[in-house]
Amino acid sequence: MYLFQRIEEAFMLYDDSKKKVAEFILQKRSKLTDYSMQEIAKLTYTSKPTLVRFAKALGFAGWKEFMKAYVEETHYQETHFSGVDPNFPFSENDSTKDIITKISDLQIESILDTADSLDIALLDMATDVLLKSNHIALFGISPNTLIGELFRRRMESIGKLVFISSVDESGMLSSSLKPDDCALVISYSGNNEAREPMRFINVMKKNHVPIIGITSGGNNYIRENIECVLTISSRERLYSKISGFSTEVSILNILNILFSCCFARDYQKNLEYKIKNSRILEYRRSASLYDMKEEE
Repeated sequence: MYLFQRIEEAFMLYDDSKKKVAEFILQKRSKLTDYSMQEIAKLTYTSKPTLVRFAKALGFAGWKEFMKAYVEETHYQETHFSGVDPNFPFSENDSTKDIITKISDLQIESILDTADSLDIALLDMATDVLLKSNHIALFGISPNTLIGELFRRRMESIGKLVFISSVDESGMLSSSLKPDDCALVISYSGNNEAREPMRFINVMKKNHVPIIGITSGGNNYIRENIECVLTISSRERLYSKISGFSTEVSILNILNILFSCCFARDYQKNLEYKIKNSRILEYRRSASLYDMKEEE
């Protein structure tokens, strides 16, 4: 979880003077450096000691250290991406054409950011785990489980079964997995061990179940407890946004890459298996366009 996400989480959780500080930071964003510590304290009706306590609550030695990390993160975000805000990519005054362009640009950037963030060694490790597993269980909450349904369907096309856990049955499924199975745990924040799906990680670790994590960048509970973690494009806020356009396309991209890596390990066998079953199961499908017609 990146610093700006931790600040938003603090804003949602705190109910004291630190909440005012978090709100001010989120509002000012890159313009925060225009204000001195004294000015921030005055504008938030707090004090310098309150700002120091806020920084320490986020794991920093003091306000100076917090500001250094904040400026570095803000600079990276502003220099590596276009002007499309992942939280509010369009406004009420945008035309239909504007919306098309902005959403398309945002999703393309998210996919490229995801590709840059993927660790090849960890991706190969995840592929090994998936292919060796008797059963694959995917844990998350909506909409991540909805995205997971596409992954489930694709993996079934090469003979690998994936179980998508429902909220009510996640505990039972996690407890039933064995060392020759594996789990995919998807969470953007990945930071609350009492919430699903993080609360099932310890149970699976005790049962020696291989786990693959898919979560945002930065430190969080998933990264502290899972060895193999793949990184979601992590520019969205946790709560304050129109929708999870960037996160959702990033998760889908990672799952598509995982499926493709599994497919490529035994390319010809998987291709023959898929085409053979598709012909049997999808015989009713037809196409009028020449380029879409199948060869006999």
